[in-house]
Amino acid sequence: MLDNLGDLRRTYSCGELRAEHVGQTVTLMGWVARRRDFGPLTFFDLRDRDGLTQVVFNEETARNAHAKAKEVRGEYVIAVTGEVVARAEGQRNPKLATGEVEVQARELLLLNTARTLPFQLEVASSDAMASEDVRLKYRYLDLRRPQLQANLRLRAKVVAAERRFLDEQGFTEIETPILIKSTPEGARDYVVPSRLHHGKFYALPQSPQLFKQLCMIAGLDRYYQIARCFRDEDLRADRQPEFTQLDVEMSFPSLEQVYALVEGLFAHVFRDALDVELTVPFPRLSYAEALRRYGSDKPDLRFEMELQDLAPALQGTTFVPFVSALEAGGEVKGLVVKGGAKWSRKQLDELQEIVKRYGAGALAWIKLGDELSSSLLKALGDEGVKRIAETAGAEQGDAVLIIAGNADTVAASLGALRNEVARREKLIPASVFKPLWVTEFPMYEYHEEDGRYYAKHHPFTSPLDEDLSLLERAMTNNETHLLGQIRAKAYDTVINGIEVAGGSIRIHRRDVQRLVFQSLGMTEETARARFGFFLDALEFGTPPHGGIASGIERTLMALAQTDNIRDVMAFPKTASAADLMIDAPGTIDGQQLNELHIRIVEEE
Repeated sequence: MLDNLGDLRRTYSCGELRAEHVGQTVTLMGWVARRRDFGPLTFFDLRDRDGLTQVVFNEETARNAHAKAKEVRGEYVIAVTGEVVARAEGQRNPKLATGEVEVQARELLLLNTARTLPFQLEVASSDAMASEDVRLKYRYLDLRRPQLQANLRLRAKVVAAERRFLDEQGFTEIETPILIKSTPEGARDYVVPSRLHHGKFYALPQSPQLFKQLCMIAGLDRYYQIARCFRDEDLRADRQPEFTQLDVEMSFPSLEQVYALVEGLFAHVFRDALDVELTVPFPRLSYAEALRRYGSDKPDLRFEMELQDLAPALQGTTFVPFVSALEAGGEVKGLVVKGGAKWSRKQLDELQEIVKRYGAGALAWIKLGDELSSSLLKALGDEGVKRIAETAGAEQGDAVLIIAGNADTVAASLGALRNEVARREKLIPASVFKPLWVTEFPMYEYHEEDGRYYAKHHPFTSPLDEDLSLLERAMTNNETHLLGQIRAKAYDTVINGIEVAGGSIRIHRRDVQRLVFQSLGMTEETARARFGFFLDALEFGTPPHGGIASGIERTLMALAQTDNIRDVMAFPKTASAADLMIDAPGTIDGQQLNELHIRIVEEE
C-alpha cells in the first residue's frame, strides 16, 4: 500500500547535502535513480532536480525501512528520513556534489510506484540513447534527465537577466496581440478561423514587428517583450513552429546605439548565466565580407580556416570546370585543412557528398603528403597543382579542398565544409564564445523560380542612406536589376556560428515604405488591404526607430553548446511539426467545424 505524505516536510533537496550537514537528521524526497542490493545493505541513489544523494538502508539499524526498500524499484517516488553521515575515505564520489556524505535511512515512505520506463534515462553515450521520437512521445520522462533540466533552469535565468537589463535601461515591457491579421510576406502564417466572423481568419504572429513599430509611433520610446511567435515553415535543427524571442525596439537610435545596447545585453546575460565575460565591442563583418572569408553569414570564429580565392593560380588554365565557372562570373575557392594530407579517399568521398547537398558539382582536392596527390593531377599537372596549393597557403602535410561554381554555391558549399571539417578535426574549443556583428545585409534576394525579388529581412527594413537613390531609380525607371545592389540597415548578432539575434533600423517615412512595397510587386490596393492601418499610422509623425529580436532558444543553444533546439525547450515538436506526446495536430468534431463554417475537403 502507498503511504501518504501527511505532515512530513522535505528539509533538503537531493543536491544540497555536504560535509557540514553530518550528524543532522534530514528528510529527502525524490525518485529512485539507481538501486543496489547487497543483502543486509541496500543502496539507493535518490534524485530530484538538484542532484543525487546516496541513501543506505541497513537491516540491523532500520529493519522496517530496509524491508520496504527491498520492494522499491527504479523511478519509484519515495520520502526518506535519516541521519547524514560521512562516507568512508575510499567510498567518496568526487563526481557528485553530495559525494562526501550519505544518508543512513531510518524511515521510508513509498509515495508512488512506476512502470518500467520505455527507455533508460542514464546511458553511457548519446549513441546509446533511445530514438528522438520515443523520447518526444514520453517527453515528461526525458525531462527527468539532469542535462535537460539544467538547460531549462538556464533558460529561466537568461530570461530573468534580459528583463533586469532592459528594465535598468528604461525599457517598458508591453504585451502585443496573439490573434492578428494575416500578412503573407515571408514564412507561412498559422491561421485561426473566427467563429463570430463568418469566413474570416486570424493569424498567429510570426513576430510582433508591426506592433512594436506602432509602439514607437505611440511615443512609448523603449519597448521590449518576451514574445511567443509562430511560423508554419519547414523545420531544421535550429527551428520550431513555435518559439520565443526577446523583442526590443527604441526610438531615435543610431546604429551605434543599437550595437552598444545589444552588446551590453549579451555581456550581461553571459556574465549572469555562465560567469563568462564577453569582449565588447563585438567585431563586425559586412555580409559580403563574411561570405567572402567564411562562406556563411553566421560564421563560427572559434577556429580559423578562411576561404582562399584560387583564381590567381588559374591564369591560362584550360580545365573546363574552372574556366567555365570563372568566365560565367563565378569563383574557384578552397579551404586549407592543416594535417589533412592524412585523410583517406573514403573520407574525401564523404566530404564530396556533403558539398553536393549545397549544389556543388564536385569537390576537387590536393594532398601535400610524402608524395603529391590530387584529383587534379591529370588535368593540371604537377606544376599547376603545386601553384594552387601555394596560392591557398598550404604547407607540407596539409590538404586543399576546392569548389568551383557561382558565388552562392561556392560560399554555401565551402561554408558547410568548413564547419564539418572543424567538427571532424576537433578544431572547436569547448566553453569559448566568439560573438560578432554581421552588417549591411542585402535589402533583397532574388528567387529564380518566380523571377522576382523578395525582402531579405522584412519589408519594413530601411535601406542604407547611400543606397536610397538606387531604390528610387529602380522604381522610377523600372530598373529592377538594381534591387540586387541595395544594402539594408540590417544586422545580425552571431555567437559561435549561431544567429542569436537579428534586427534593423526601420522605415519611418511613408514615401520610402511605398517604394519598398512597390519593389516587392505590391500594388497600392494590395499594400492597403494588407497594411493599411500601418500606412495610415506612418502619416502621423513617426520617429526614426529600430531594434532587434533575439531568439531565446537560439541564445540558449549557444550558452548550452548544443546544436539541437529541442534540447532547450520543454515540450518541442518533431521536424514535421507534430507533438508526439499529446498527438497534435488532431481532428476536431463536426459541431466545432459547423460553428466555424468549415468543411474538410479530402485530397484526391
